[in-house]
Amino acid sequence: MTVDTGAASAFTMRDFAPVPESSLGPVVNEQGYYVGRVERNLYWVTDGVYQCGFLTTPDGVILLDAPATLGHNIQRAIDEITSANGVSNKVTYLIHSHHHADHASASSLFGTDVVRVGHEETRKLMLRDNDPNRPAPEETFQDHRTLEIGGERIELGWHGSNHSPDNSFIYLPNHDTLMLVDVVNVGWVPIYSLNLAVDVPGYIAAPEIALGYEWSHLISGHMGRLGSRDDVALHQQFIGEIVDNLREVFTTFDPTEYYQKYWPNMWASVSEHLDEVARRACAPLAAKYAGRIAGADIDSFVVSTAVWILESLRLDLGLGIQVHP
Repeated sequence: MTVDTGAASAFTMRDFAPVPESSLGPVVNEQGYYVGRVERNLYWVTDGVYQCGFLTTPDGVILLDAPATLGHNIQRAIDEITSANGVSNKVTYLIHSHHHADHASASSLFGTDVVRVGHEETRKLMLRDNDPNRPAPEETFQDHRTLEIGGERIELGWHGSNHSPDNSFIYLPNHDTLMLVDVVNVGWVPIYSLNLAVDVPGYIAAPEIALGYEWSHLISGHMGRLGSRDDVALHQQFIGEIVDNLREVFTTFDPTEYYQKYWPNMWASVSEHLDEVARRACAPLAAKYAGRIAGADIDSFVVSTAVWILESLRLDLGLGIQVHP
């Protein structure tokens, strides 16, 4: 069997709604990154798709995640800031939000003379994956840990699985900032299957947990700008509407014709049934959120997210599950 690996033709490439200006961030420089101050000595770096953060201290730099696409630009951004401020550019600590390679694979660029910190599950998963680009953290925590480094306070929290089993909250109370990665894509919809969430109830609950912290700035790990509390609320509204629509459609829609037409191919029946529920639940969203959230018209993202939430409603919460008499 051969697989088509040729270039996409103009006839197969779809058009999508314009990206709202509010979903875009600062323009990156010629090297492909933007670095800016969050508050005082806390900075963030983005390439327009991925983000990380760093603190400059008298004892060196504390790096918050090390995304692969930023790579060597992380050190370039650090050099730019520390040179201007006359402080050390050496990364001495690296704090991981979670184990995924896209947010951690630049870790190896900072050598072995770095203290790596992460949740205990982050260590287990990185040791399992055995990726030389992602050395496992030596220092770990279980539920909560407060770090005092170079006069700065960082509070690490794990509130259960969400996007991943180990995804953690990184809170900087003296900088009015929370870092929570791969939950809210600031200004944008989640990608496939609710940002590939391993725990849908945990993912849906995470924004409310985030709002329980006191902060004004959100480093979300993705896209081109910092987030606000309003961005988190808009994300909650969008996901909440998918949940409500799914409940309504799933409990009122009659799928009998699918099971009659495709019998005895049960997988075809189930696929057409659940996909139709998801499509109907998502149908109003593109128009309603146009100009407010980028990507609301990308069906592969939004509908797959709805399917994933629907399966969680069924399997985690028991929606529509009936015991045979």
